[in-house]
Amino acid sequence: MPARITFMGAAQTVTGSRHLLTINGKNTLVDCGLFQGSHELNERNWQPFPIDPSHIDAVVITHAHMDHIGWLPRLIIDGYKGPIYATRATVELARISLPDSGRLQEEEARRNLKHNHGRPTPLYTEKDAYRTMKQFVALPYDLLHPLPGGAQWKYVPAGHILGSAFAQIYFENGEQILMSGDLGRFNTPIIKDPTVIDFTEYLVVESTYGDRSHPKDDPKEQLFRVISDVLKSGGVLVTPSFAIGRTQEILYYISELQREGRLPRFPIYVDSPMATSTTKVYMSSHEEHDGDTKEICAHAETFEPQGLTYIRDSEQSKMLNSQRGPMMIISGSGMANGGRVVHHLLHRLSHPDTTVLFTGYQAEGTLGRRLLEGQEPIHIMGQEVEVRAKIEKINALSAHAGQDEIMTWLRNFKTPPKHTFIVHGEPRAQQALADLIQKELGWELSIPAFLDTYDLVK
Repeated sequence: MPARITFMGAAQTVTGSRHLLTINGKNTLVDCGLFQGSHELNERNWQPFPIDPSHIDAVVITHAHMDHIGWLPRLIIDGYKGPIYATRATVELARISLPDSGRLQEEEARRNLKHNHGRPTPLYTEKDAYRTMKQFVALPYDLLHPLPGGAQWKYVPAGHILGSAFAQIYFENGEQILMSGDLGRFNTPIIKDPTVIDFTEYLVVESTYGDRSHPKDDPKEQLFRVISDVLKSGGVLVTPSFAIGRTQEILYYISELQREGRLPRFPIYVDSPMATSTTKVYMSSHEEHDGDTKEICAHAETFEPQGLTYIRDSEQSKMLNSQRGPMMIISGSGMANGGRVVHHLLHRLSHPDTTVLFTGYQAEGTLGRRLLEGQEPIHIMGQEVEVRAKIEKINALSAHAGQDEIMTWLRNFKTPPKHTFIVHGEPRAQQALADLIQKELGWELSIPAFLDTYDLVK
């Protein structure tokens, strides 16, 4: 039973997760994400898929972030007609995020056409995204399911965002490969912890934070400090935030701080239609809830702190640009590389009473990374902007495991995998993690480059 793996994305870069397993001549694609970040990476989204999509027999999705599902509509446009497997919560989140992505693609194309800058056509449309949803097949955790080529596989919780999962794939000869997707963190609110795995022949593991561990500071206390400072100064807090996962966690902590009497009621604007719908999915996805989460979600105010307003209409969003503080604006995208938060930054970065708070990873080439690195001036939508705002970062809110947490998870393996593939990281982070794994665990491993292929079963 020959089997091989080809790395078609997230290879020596963080985004664009696409890993092709070929088993007995049948092709299964694990994840189908957008490349995000630099111009060079974004251009990859417009390149033909490395194989004819009509030759792919199945797609397995690990979770609903755009760098894992965002290229699916294009795959369908280019000829893929098979099933798209995902957990139930991932299907519900994709039903929200993919059409939203299509709308953003169309808006960007119209803007490019108007200003004669960039591509005048969208990568895909909102209609394409809705068409893609017809091919999704929801599967529960821990249920073995057949794959083309004679393999079987199942989902187990990954603890990254709602619905995130590892894919455990079993070959006919009894060996297996574990596709980790994104590895989450232990003891975080709202979602289940990552599943402890103790054996696999082949392992594909992410390395977003492979070169550093997260601070041990309490994220709630860090958030309290930043918000308190803004409220005292009467300023505006702009928080670029992922609509799936991060926004809900921020609202959870603010609500808790208010219940404790440490924060007052104050204006909080979630300027993201997608985040509004996503929060409802978080409340209703009982399959995802452990004991603590069930108790949390029993209270509606968990994700609705006092002073919260959801902004859906774009005109309402624009009105926020002229509103004075104190207030907090939570808006996508989390890396500030698109979405409504770009407009808020365009209007607010030059004001010294503005604080910009980043709460997650900022990929190379994104506006978020440039701000964190202190680049000045910044160019946004063709305009030069002087950065007078205060820039803050809370690493402890990341949904990705840090280096120490990755190593803790790996130490649960009772025997070393035959081979480990390190993906989904920038080269420095990947090499740092590889060096540590080899030094401490002595495992055989590789850092695949784009389109590298490895034989698994001969």
